[in-house]
Amino acid sequence: MSYNPYKPGIPNPLLILKQRPVLYWLILINTAVWLFENIFNLFLFLFKIEPDNSWFSALFAVPADIQGLLHKPWTIITYMFIHADFFHLFFNMLMLYFGGLLMSQFMKASKIVTFYFWGGIWGAILYITAYNIFPVFGDVKDISVALGASAAVLSVLVGIATYMPEYRVQLLLIGPVRLKYIALGLVIIDILSISKGNPGGHIAHLGGALYGYIAIKHPLNLWKGLTFEKISFALSNLIKPKLKVHYKTESYTHKRPVSDDDYNKMRVEKQKRIDSILDKISKNGYDSLTREEKDFLFKSGNKN
Repeated sequence: MSYNPYKPGIPNPLLILKQRPVLYWLILINTAVWLFENIFNLFLFLFKIEPDNSWFSALFAVPADIQGLLHKPWTIITYMFIHADFFHLFFNMLMLYFGGLLMSQFMKASKIVTFYFWGGIWGAILYITAYNIFPVFGDVKDISVALGASAAVLSVLVGIATYMPEYRVQLLLIGPVRLKYIALGLVIIDILSISKGNPGGHIAHLGGALYGYIAIKHPLNLWKGLTFEKISFALSNLIKPKLKVHYKTESYTHKRPVSDDDYNKMRVEKQKRIDSILDKISKNGYDSLTREEKDFLFKSGNKN
């Protein structure tokens, strides 16, 4: 039995993740990388080898210095999978779970990978560009590195907030809040925090947010057909929820196979209905939907 987010009940996060393989694997990979680093450091400690906690970031964090990047070009990807400590990992994965759950519900689940990777790359590019342009970073440019999934995660969150700006989310102790205000609040916090500490991290966050916004708003729809989306299909095939098959002895009649033309017409009509419902949510909020529309949207989202 799958969990329906539109019906009351206590959700099972693990079950929800297994029904969304792309989101499941992104969170799993981030967690596995953090565990590997810490277990390896523990191994060094037990054998009286003084662990250098910076070795991992030296290999996989993206440097602000362009010469350093040329020597380690892979870091523009790997940096978005490593974290400084447990709470850094925990809050990033919590936000990824929240944003990814919504994106997989209202868009194709494979879009999560596209937004995650390209948002992370845009975050790295903006971080490197800022550190090589603004004089304030001149003294630390050669030693500064960026790490963490925050830019990639914010890309996912801003992307779905731009796609469904009027969608209301129930926040603890606050109540219902529209997605656009949550995303805008996070962006404003990052802008105001640049001069307070960790400027590279906040600048990278803004790069990810910028991609999430442009990818939805740009008339060319940058998020369509990009290479990283293909990766998500491979991830989706790695793990799928196992379905129990119940055999019944029932009589049935064969249905006439649907022709290609009929099938295409059905897909077009279905997409028109989905677009109509999403427009209704954007204008009047999720609560304006009828029960039938909510059920239809939920079923359609599970098939993506």
